[in-house]
Amino acid sequence: MKKTAPEPVATVQQEEHRVLLVEDDVGLQKQMRWALSPYIVDVAGSRLEALDKISAAKPYHVVVLDLGLPPDENSASEGLKALDEILNLTPQTKVIVASGNVERANAVRAVAKGAFDFVAKPLDSEVLKIIIDRAIRMHELEEENKQLREHSARATDGLVYGSEKMAQIAQVLDRVGPMDVSVMLIGETGTGKEVLARALHRLSPRNTQPFVAINCASIPENLLESELFGHEKGAFTGAIKRTHGKFEMADNGTLFLDEIGDMPLPLQSKLLRFLQERRLERVGGRESITVNVRLVTATNQKLEKLIAEGRFREDLYYRINDVRIDLPALREREGDPVLLAQYFLNGFNKTYSKHISGFTEDALAALSVHPWPGNVRELENRVKRAVIMAENKRITAQDLDLGDIKTGDRDLNLRKELAKVEKRLATEALALSDGNISKAAKLLGVSRPHFYSLIGHS
Repeated sequence: MKKTAPEPVATVQQEEHRVLLVEDDVGLQKQMRWALSPYIVDVAGSRLEALDKISAAKPYHVVVLDLGLPPDENSASEGLKALDEILNLTPQTKVIVASGNVERANAVRAVAKGAFDFVAKPLDSEVLKIIIDRAIRMHELEEENKQLREHSARATDGLVYGSEKMAQIAQVLDRVGPMDVSVMLIGETGTGKEVLARALHRLSPRNTQPFVAINCASIPENLLESELFGHEKGAFTGAIKRTHGKFEMADNGTLFLDEIGDMPLPLQSKLLRFLQERRLERVGGRESITVNVRLVTATNQKLEKLIAEGRFREDLYYRINDVRIDLPALREREGDPVLLAQYFLNGFNKTYSKHISGFTEDALAALSVHPWPGNVRELENRVKRAVIMAENKRITAQDLDLGDIKTGDRDLNLRKELAKVEKRLATEALALSDGNISKAAKLLGVSRPHFYSLIGHS
């Protein structure tokens, strides 16, 4: 068998990377600047001087920050304040805090606030170089992963998943999306039915035309017909002009009817007639209008039960059900809560100009075992609230209001339980690594092939 040559190990090109040393001791400034000379090293003697340099210069890859800065050299208050301000200005910068043994608690506090690592004083230049090299590699990985995530977000049409069940659904979307057939999405409230509907639209030849969505349960019965089919001027009190309905607005595109099970029977008849003829009349009008739409419907109800009860037309059911896709609840998507939480965190960081770096271990464990009765919508809301309210650089289980997790009875089959634990840890490592397989495997202490096998567990 032909052997593949090992990949070359990446090395840090020190002369290309910028380091800022924040230290008020002039003698130590000179000593460390000389010791770190392979890097481009700038020095600052105070918090304000450091902020001026960071604001004025090209971004630093690494900042080495002494916690005891003037005018409060005997405590860590000035250093911790500098840490917060540096991360707010340049969240991608890796901050290494320096502290004496008596200040170890403050160093740990700094790491909780988002510092990359800490080093004990008196400083050992060789140890510091190792930590700086590691920080620079992490900085480069994050930049690379940022570009990969942006590409992945386009390629997956807004779907975020790692579970086998969602992978199967993604395959169905790929096959069905380009086909001009009606699709019915079945799933609990909050499972992301509209996300899938939009993915179907983007995968279809109609993707340059409108995508129009309407929730049949949120509009009063006497207004829903007008909302869908439009109305003519004078058709009813308040109809002061001709108005196009959702069908006309979606012409040549996709119309998404959410909660189709709540549509009144008389309107079901009118919808059926439209699907048979592809023509409609506005409320109060006599003109027959041809409209070309692809219909995607969704419901959290069992339509077969509604048909048996006489509340949903069986002939309409078969008209809108060329292809049926059943969405799993979030509690059935093993590993996905952690991946989705990281996805939402990235989005809300941008929306609210926050710089939260990730989740604590207790938060990751809570995300994995919470039953998620509200599904993806509940998860999104919890992460949103946590991003707004969190005081530290990482979100805790308490921030998510998931501090008291109750777990159900466990399967005592050792092999199955170990497989579940391995899959959960692999998913958490992947989330912590922002999708970087090599880094995730290193976190778990396994090889890349072994890591792939762990992700493959179901």
